[in-house]
Amino acid sequence: MWTQYHSVSSIEEALQLLNEHQERARIIAGGTDILLEMEHGKRPGVDVLIDITRIPGLDDSRLENGKVTLGALVNHNHVVGSDIIRQYGLPLAQASWEVGAPQIRNRATVAGNVITGSSANDTITPLMVLGAEVTLASVNGERTVALKDFYTGLRKTVMRPDEMLTSISFPAMQATQQGVFIKLGLRRAQAISVVNCAVLVDKDENGVITEAAIALGSVAPTIIRVPDAENYLVGKTLSQETISEAARLAGATPTPIDDVRSTAEYRSEMVKVLVARALRKLALDSTLDTLPQNPAMLWGENQARVNGNALPQPILHDSKRVIETTVNGKSLTINGGQTKSLLNWLRDYAGLTGSKEGCAEGECGACTVFLDDVAVMSCMVAAPRAHGATIITVEGLKNSDRLHPIQDAFIQTGAVQCGYCTPGFIMSGAKLLEEHPQPSQEQIHQSISGNLCRCTGYYKIIDAFHEASKKSSD
Repeated sequence: MWTQYHSVSSIEEALQLLNEHQERARIIAGGTDILLEMEHGKRPGVDVLIDITRIPGLDDSRLENGKVTLGALVNHNHVVGSDIIRQYGLPLAQASWEVGAPQIRNRATVAGNVITGSSANDTITPLMVLGAEVTLASVNGERTVALKDFYTGLRKTVMRPDEMLTSISFPAMQATQQGVFIKLGLRRAQAISVVNCAVLVDKDENGVITEAAIALGSVAPTIIRVPDAENYLVGKTLSQETISEAARLAGATPTPIDDVRSTAEYRSEMVKVLVARALRKLALDSTLDTLPQNPAMLWGENQARVNGNALPQPILHDSKRVIETTVNGKSLTINGGQTKSLLNWLRDYAGLTGSKEGCAEGECGACTVFLDDVAVMSCMVAAPRAHGATIITVEGLKNSDRLHPIQDAFIQTGAVQCGYCTPGFIMSGAKLLEEHPQPSQEQIHQSISGNLCRCTGYYKIIDAFHEASKKSSD
């Protein structure tokens, strides 16, 4: 794992560290990729992590001079909840909603998705059709690179070891433009794309397409465009005949990859299906139906933003540095566990075993805790992030001698079988009830999309959520 973990308070500090350590160092924000890669030995030579999660001002999205700009800490839930991006970059909002589950979207950043560079990463595809560019900074200055020129191969980019991606920007969609993102996965949530596509068209007053962009993900080593289909659409309206031919051309362009998630033949067919489906949505003007209007975010009062959690000065977390934090209302000072995940630190060093390890990869939700009021999967957070933070685990939900309504409801409805997954469901439910005291069935489903139970059919768990909503309103 890492030997040095730096929590920085400014971009300048991060750039100095990158310049000093070069190939040994990596920026960590959400950590949903880098932590797993280091754990699995896929980052040999990397032993310095630079945590930027407490730098203020990097978690904002803004519209200026016809351009939408996302800071390096804008996570996927920030995108989903942004009125600016919903209006001026809808395909990106739709793609962000498809990433992981609430706990993952509260941590994983769009910048991290872009840098990782997997062709299955959902947000890259819409950013391609939107004409995005990235700003890269080092101690020697800044440079801007068009996203289409950013990738040099599978998970390879033009970034230098001393550079940090500080922002992503794209031209705001105009009133004449329509865009949509569609994904095919093997399950409803927490699914890596088998195929995804983003389509953006510009039309004149008669509905004739004047410009078209189609990008495909998870069919080649990098995100690709399909110029034959794009050029065919120009000068035409979206009739059924036009849609069918454009889909055929899109399916004929790539020679798809063949992997554990799908055969190449199936991918080719699904490219046709997804492109046709996307174009039909544009023809019917039904692009908004894939994005919920009031979703369950589980992100707390500050909406997973830095706000008052900024660091006044940088900190080096090594074996000599204690971790000082507040857990379940109690101040803790612990010497040890600086190279562990937050989950293992809570269990092995803080003695709080309520949070469970089911997968250690952010797939099951059994380790859900609240970090600075935000629901996260603690197996995907580095322990040093706990320093100066406020953490709530399942042990801290109980108020004096009274159970939290969601805990009581689980007992009353018999929503527990083996109980291993229960702490994660309880934490997701508690945060949901804060946001939506009377949640809809859809919001309940959204809130537990990152929580897996292998004993039940979820019926009693959902019953418990409904029962808890009655208690919380009493």
